[in-house]
Order: sequence, then C-alpha cells, then structure tokens
Amino acid sequence: MTALDLSSPVAVVGTGTMGQGIAQVALVAGHSVRLYDAAPGRARQAAEAIGARLDRLVEKERLTAAERDAARARLRPVGELTGLADCALVVEAVLERLDVKQELFRALEDVVSYDCLLATNTSSLSVTAIGGALRVPGRFVGLHFFNPAPLLPLVEVVSGFTTDVSYATRAYETARAWGKTPVACADTPGFIVNRVARPFYAEAFAVYESQGADPATIDAVLRESGGFRMGAFELTDLIGQDVNESVTHSVWQSFFQDVRFTPSLAQRRLVESGRLGRKTGHGWYDHRDGAERPEPHTAEPAEPPAYVVAEGGLGPASDLLALIREAGIQVREEDEDNGTRLVLPSGGQLALTDGQTSVEYRDVVYFDLALDYREATRVALSHAPNTSPVTVAEATGLFQALGKKVSVIGDVPGMIVARTVARIIDLAVDAVAKGVATEEDIDTAMRLGVNYPLGPLEWSRRLGRGWAGSLLDELHEIDPSGRYAPSLALYRYACATDKREDTP
Repeated sequence: MTALDLSSPVAVVGTGTMGQGIAQVALVAGHSVRLYDAAPGRARQAAEAIGARLDRLVEKERLTAAERDAARARLRPVGELTGLADCALVVEAVLERLDVKQELFRALEDVVSYDCLLATNTSSLSVTAIGGALRVPGRFVGLHFFNPAPLLPLVEVVSGFTTDVSYATRAYETARAWGKTPVACADTPGFIVNRVARPFYAEAFAVYESQGADPATIDAVLRESGGFRMGAFELTDLIGQDVNESVTHSVWQSFFQDVRFTPSLAQRRLVESGRLGRKTGHGWYDHRDGAERPEPHTAEPAEPPAYVVAEGGLGPASDLLALIREAGIQVREEDEDNGTRLVLPSGGQLALTDGQTSVEYRDVVYFDLALDYREATRVALSHAPNTSPVTVAEATGLFQALGKKVSVIGDVPGMIVARTVARIIDLAVDAVAKGVATEEDIDTAMRLGVNYPLGPLEWSRRLGRGWAGSLLDELHEIDPSGRYAPSLALYRYACATDKREDTP
C-alpha cells in the first residue's frame, strides 16, 4: 500500500496539544481533517486554535494566505463519531488509559469503512493490547508523533503483534508524505526512543543519588562534554517530572521490573513533593521569576604540567595528544599494549574512565568521555579522597591549558558521559538483536526524537565495538545488581568481525 491520497479525509480523535498538532500536520499536507472530542465544544475550540496557528505560519511566511484559507476550509469539527464515517485514517490522541482507548476503537469500528486505517498515538501503552479489542486488528498501528508534532520530524510507526504489513506500510508512507521522517518498529515497551533513552535520565539521577555531583554540574558535563543538547535534569524539568517518571515506570513494569529500567527514588520524591518542573515553577531547578540558576562546579585555575608521558594511544581519547602538543606541553610517548593513560610529572596517572574507581589505585585521576575533545568546552575529572592533591592539580591544569573548564566530581565509576553512552549503546544493540528496529532506524530515531548528537550505533562504531561492553563489564563487577550487565547482544556485537575463524 502507498500513502493515503490527498483526497482521503483524515480524522483526529482527542483535541489536546498532541491531537491539535497531528491535525495541523495532516491539514498542511493537504488532507481534509475531521476533529472529534468527547468533551462538548472542545473540537470547535481546537479548530479555532489550529486556525490561529495557521495565521502565525502566514506571518512567518511558511504558508501563503491562500494556502491558509484552503486549509481552514478543509478543517471541520464534528460532534459525533458518525461524522468520521468517510475517513480513510483515524488517529487517536486521547487519555493514556488502555480501557478508554479500547472502547473508542471498538466504537470506531462500527462507524468507519472496513479498510480505514486506525492508529494510536500512545507513547506508553501496548499497541497490540489496544488493537486486541478490535474485530479486525490487522489494520491497527501505532503512529507515535513527538511533541510538538508540527515541528518535530520523527514518527515511530509501530506494528502490533497482529498488524498487517500492508497497513503498516500505508502508515509509514503516509507519514513520509506528510513531510515527517518515519521509522518502523515492533511493539515493544517504549518503542525505540523511550526504550533506548532511559539511561540518559537514569544514570544522571544515579550519579546525583550517590552524591557524585549536583544537577547543574551533571547537566553541564552532559552538554559541554557529551554533546547533548540538554542535560537530564533540565530536560526532565521541561518535559515534566511526572510525565518522565510515568514513562520510566511504564517501561520498567512492562519489562517485568527489569533492573536496567529501575525508576529513580530521587525523582519519585520530587514528584511526591509536587515539584514537577517548569509547569509548577520548581523541579530540579527553581524556575520562578527572579530565581538564580545554580552554576556547575568549575575548578579554580591550576598550573599545567611541563610534560606528560603517554602510555599507549589513549583509545577514544587519542585526539588529546594533538591538543596537548598544540598547547605547548611536551608529550613523551611510550609503547604500551592497550595503554590508555598519561603519566604526570608527579608520578600520578591520568586515565580515560574505564568503569573502575580511583580508590582501587594509589594515585589515579580519571577523566570522562567527550563527544569531541577538540570541541568540548568542559571535561569532568574524578578521583579518590586519598589521591594526591598534586596529581589532581596537574590533571586540572592540563585540561585547563587545553581551553577546557574542569568539573571535579566524586569517585563515580564510569563517571557521567561514559556510563550514559555505554548503557544507551547496550540498549540500542539489544533492540536491534530482538528485532525492534534496524540500526539505521534506531540511530535516526535517537537523533531526531531526542536530539542526540550521534545515533547509538554510530557512536559505538566511533568508539570501537568493544568499548561499551568493556566499560559495562567493569561497572557490573562493582555493582553486580544486573543494572550494568552487558546484554548478550552487545557481547556478540563486540565479537563480530568481517573475517571469522572457521574453527574455534
């Protein structure tokens, strides 16, 4: 099946923010759109709100006045479900309750034609379970838009257990015809984005709960070293702590309380206190008028070392060697198999975090992973309480000489960026292995859905196939709860090579 013809009317049921956004997308694409809401008068109010947004698009020269007028003429609120009888696609965006959605679609089956495509915009419920209430579940799919739907390009096209391939294809091609970037995925908890993204929040909260660093510092490291557009604390304040926690809890429960998806107790307390983020004026941060934003911890200036000894090529941090030389600091190189450390003049060592803690060693300072060490504006360091102050000062001065701000955090294994990226890669590889989606679609979904600087599989290829598994192995040894245990899929992914031995 190909995309819906523009002559085919589209219906949106549920006229909240998401429903209005989806309706606007279909309308601007050229369809006639019917709006229905169970609350009297809501559909008409939604039509007026969409009309006002079309006016703003004209003001911004994204639509012509003639296109706006034509779109308005194609938009019609209806007071009864029977008003949707001639629609070729109905998209539901109502309350996230299974019974409510099932009841709605059972009623729709009595109204629409036999080949009408039925779709849910659910973000947390099972597409299979919703469609299971239908007499003809093969025509039922998930069309998960991201908020705001008119602006964000990604649409997850979710096939339930009984979804017919032809209808999934029609949904996919229709989303693409509407100017969106669709990705195909199986019906699994969280689909792609809300499944793979859980560690971004979970690891930031875990570092905070262990008193490794404060929210402002963790956010700054994720942005300025990791390359993420926003940190986990500021992003969940924007989303709403209740909304973010609800998704986390739903994914955790749907995976039978898998420890890898365990919700955060600190976030639970935030929700219980009513501090839900921007919408209540207070979340992790105080958003009230006049409130001062806390600054991340930034180390005081320190003298750089006169030289460093590089034992090995520093692995994913190899670009640092060129930066150190450019800063006028001598680099003495020594061949060292699998070496990933710098020896400082004091005799202390500076190493890229590998999932271990500094307390295990006599005099080691770890530094965190960066998306791009040349472009990064901040680097995090960690060390044990008994690490020599001279070693800490030399490590701090070294990165400052490279033009970086330095945040010194607690002795956190895997630090901030590294443990987050490793867990994201693991969940992405696991999702591919279980047939949730292709590598390409997962990378696309994470770049477009949550603005990651790289897709997880792309990141893994840059870091080396074995990097994430090695770091998680070390974390799992320290914390054997299972939270950091690498998946079997990641192990197989790390072992895969272009040339395989014929015999063991």
